[in-house]
Amino acid sequence: MDRQQFEHRVEQGELDTVIAAFPDPYGRLMGKRIPARLFAEQHMEASPIHACNYLLTADMELEPLPGFAFTSWDKGYGDMGMLPDLKTLRAVPWFEGSALVICDLIDHHGEPLALGPRQILKAQIRACEKAGLRPMMASELEFFLFRGLPHELRQRGFQALEPSTDYLIDYDILGTSADEPLLRDIRLQMPQAEIPIESSKGEWGQGQHEVNFIYGTALEAADRHAIFKQGVRQLATRHGVSATFMAKVSEKMAGSSCHIHASLWRGDKTAFWDEKAECPSADFGHFLAGCMRRAREFSLFFAPLPNSYKRYQAASFAPVSVAWGVDNRTCGFRAVGQGAGARIENRIPGADVNPYLAFAATLAAGLDGVAQKLEPDPPFEGNAYACEGIERVPRTMPEAIRTLEASELAGQAFGEQVVEHYLRLARLEQAGLDRYVTDWERMRYFERI
Repeated sequence: MDRQQFEHRVEQGELDTVIAAFPDPYGRLMGKRIPARLFAEQHMEASPIHACNYLLTADMELEPLPGFAFTSWDKGYGDMGMLPDLKTLRAVPWFEGSALVICDLIDHHGEPLALGPRQILKAQIRACEKAGLRPMMASELEFFLFRGLPHELRQRGFQALEPSTDYLIDYDILGTSADEPLLRDIRLQMPQAEIPIESSKGEWGQGQHEVNFIYGTALEAADRHAIFKQGVRQLATRHGVSATFMAKVSEKMAGSSCHIHASLWRGDKTAFWDEKAECPSADFGHFLAGCMRRAREFSLFFAPLPNSYKRYQAASFAPVSVAWGVDNRTCGFRAVGQGAGARIENRIPGADVNPYLAFAATLAAGLDGVAQKLEPDPPFEGNAYACEGIERVPRTMPEAIRTLEASELAGQAFGEQVVEHYLRLARLEQAGLDRYVTDWERMRYFERI
């Protein structure tokens, strides 16, 4: 929606509210609601909107966390600016009379905040452009639906969750019919929010669904991903169900993935396909080799929470090894498509990823492979779950933290300040779990030890 269209819709009374939001470290949209007329008058000309900078150092419950160089109680938890990116301005039909604009974070001097997830991705896009390349990306998101509204499930401690379907619905047209009214709303309303949908399908779990987006530029794809998650939750409540993007809801159920599809382009042609040889190009191999080489050390950006690592179970369609194959879903990386559709599918991320960080890590790793002209091993054939000799993704968050701490490329690609900031968030999240006594422990040890 351009400026003229926005102002016309405001004048016609179709829009009365603008949601100005930015992605926080967890990929959630945070911000303010502003009267549409006031936004048109004050914020269409690079005028920032203020937000408290503690939002980049808080946990998921919005509790301020200690020990960050960026801000603290001692520094007064001041403001940062949200600068609207007007190219992202769009109507969001799941909120009546509302438009949404994604903002970039800036400091008091108007300089971009390097710690902002969107800025981290932008830096990797600029690195690609410097090399004469344009990254195109898309994500596939999986999620579960459970009967009952979120506040109802919270009141009973998210216990005895009831999936929206009674059996596995992977590709099952009849089985997904129970949730079709909601999925139809998603397919119809997301394009109204400028999020083009390719398809929806049932996944390998009870009440589990997957929605695929049509690919686009890396930044737009990440914006779509973040807005989509917020919209799905809102639409789900209208249908009396709750949506979750947890990587692993239960040990008895499949995990939820976020497969990231990536390709590089030069001008209007893909750099991933050799037209003369009719096969993937050298750059395709270099990018793939870079992704594989850095998969473990960048795993914290693909699996950002302790729960993320419980998804990595053999024979579950979640990868456990850093292998690649041609159309092989047992591998962490899958080569798919031909011609302009040639791309690399990174299957390691879960649905709980921050898309900006996961996309940035994919690009940084792949671009390093292109720069160094790395060559991948031959494609793996067969069942990668059954092969003992393949390098494995980290089993736990502490292992992922150690691999990122030891990474030289991370500091070079993202900046030491960014790496240390997100390492600290991860350490504190893990520390919270380490202190917590789980239901599993009580069930196992209460009367048996």
